Amino acid sequence: MSIKQAGLSRRDALKLASAAGLAGVAMVYPGRRAFAGLKETTLLVTENRITIDGDSFPAITMGGGVPGPTLYWREGEEVLVHVENRLSEPTSIHWHGLLLEGVMDGAPGFNAYSAIGPGESFTYRIKLRQSGTYWYHSHSGGQEQRGMYGAIVIAPATPDPVKADRDHVLLLSDHTADHPDHILRKLKVSEGYYNRGKRTLSDLSADIDRDGLAAAWKDRRDWGDMRMDPTDLADVTGYRFLVNGKGIADNWTTLFKPGERLRLRIINGSAMSIFDVAIPGLAMIVVAADGQNVLPVKVDEFRIGVGETYDVIVLPTEDRAYTLMAEPIDRSGYARATLAPREGMQGEIPPLRPRTLLTMADMGMHGDHGGMDHGSMDHSTMDHGAMDHSSMDHAAMGHAMPMTPAAQEGPPRGWEQAGTPPGKRALRYADLKAFSRNPEATVPTTEIILRLTGIMERYIWTLNGHKFDHGDPIRVRYGERVRLRFINTTMMAHPMHLHGMFFELENGQTDRMPRKHVVIVPPGKEASVVLTANEPGDWPLHCHLLFHMNAGMMTRFIVDPPATPARS
Repeated sequence: MSIKQAGLSRRDALKLASAAGLAGVAMVYPGRRAFAGLKETTLLVTENRITIDGDSFPAITMGGGVPGPTLYWREGEEVLVHVENRLSEPTSIHWHGLLLEGVMDGAPGFNAYSAIGPGESFTYRIKLRQSGTYWYHSHSGGQEQRGMYGAIVIAPATPDPVKADRDHVLLLSDHTADHPDHILRKLKVSEGYYNRGKRTLSDLSADIDRDGLAAAWKDRRDWGDMRMDPTDLADVTGYRFLVNGKGIADNWTTLFKPGERLRLRIINGSAMSIFDVAIPGLAMIVVAADGQNVLPVKVDEFRIGVGETYDVIVLPTEDRAYTLMAEPIDRSGYARATLAPREGMQGEIPPLRPRTLLTMADMGMHGDHGGMDHGSMDHSTMDHGAMDHSSMDHAAMGHAMPMTPAAQEGPPRGWEQAGTPPGKRALRYADLKAFSRNPEATVPTTEIILRLTGIMERYIWTLNGHKFDHGDPIRVRYGERVRLRFINTTMMAHPMHLHGMFFELENGQTDRMPRKHVVIVPPGKEASVVLTANEPGDWPLHCHLLFHMNAGMMTRFIVDPPATPARS
């Protein structure tokens, strides 16, 4: 059912801010050990220039470089991060994936937090209640796109079940000389401004040879009726793709001795790029997703959405170099890193795989759409709430990639098809099993439907047809068990992120649902998550594609404070 939520009054905001300021104390985790130690870090936020493959680019830096310094912390510590804003505009830092007091989350306009003004400073105080791989980034305007991000590694308080001889962070990102404000203006003028891979007459000829004239012509007509293009996989192109701030010529490199176990903490810190990641000739064992340990699963590649993290173990046994390839799904370039036994070695760089073509199924259409005009249509008018979901197979939802490629001629077809080589295995969400069994066995008492909607021609992105703060927020009671159903009515994938809490992804598991803070919802598909609302506050829930969020795809997820016991 769809649930109408109450708005957020000033009085409510003050009550939530007070509650959120207590959200990291024993109230939420009673009986947890006392926090020990105090670790301090200072970050200077400045306008700067960086060099990528010999070319100079404008950037915003923290600590003088892109990315910012990797912050190594330990579960149980209390950390202070002093941020000094040397910019001519307000800034902020969001601690992506961390459980913390609401006012320390770093999202301006939420939990009574305000951006750090020019020339001002702010100290974040965080009591670490978790371990794993996370990251931090600006939550102001387009600053994240300009280089304001960095990695976080939190060591567990108890022995780590994942053993490795070497441990490395690989932070993937995209960078451009174009200012984010200019990019958004171009997208507002024409949503396909950056689509440089539109189909041509030669593509039509190839389609006719493969599918026949009638089928090829119908496919073209269907896409034309919707004023959309099956090659429109990414909103923005022209990026330089980076690993730890290094371009493909800079070639970020780490060393190993044959036979060693390497732990690679891979973070997608880009603004708009979803990557397919592989190390040709070297299998990967996925051991953590979004900072949370999972039962090991051996794969050859995985798709990583913006904001997601995966920890993998690799075991190179040969005395040679290997190339880690990260290809954006529109195949407009690549990022690479090298694993080598000695300095100066380089692995083979494989050719880019063909870009997939979207299909009618990616539009949620499995038959005749009757000539619906999706180009100018507000998708929020679709009444998905009236659909019968009683027989829905939650295990089939949210699969980011297929396990095996489909046998076909020509380029791959369908968003989920990555061109995985025959015989190779790509990670699916269904493969993820939590390392520890889920403590929650309670059936959700509330189901909330979130339609991912938009008006493509105007580049407006919305939730349930409303831009941010133009509709009612979501409000739940403290301790309430909630199911969120994301229904993607658009032709773009959306990595959905909730601050302050973890989702439990309904991926077919029963008591081992993986905990994630970002879930990719493929075009025309659904994904379902559950959570226990045990973090009081006013939390952002949004698409983590930067320009989708900035164009309106965000709402407030309000967890009311726990009820105060009546005095006797």
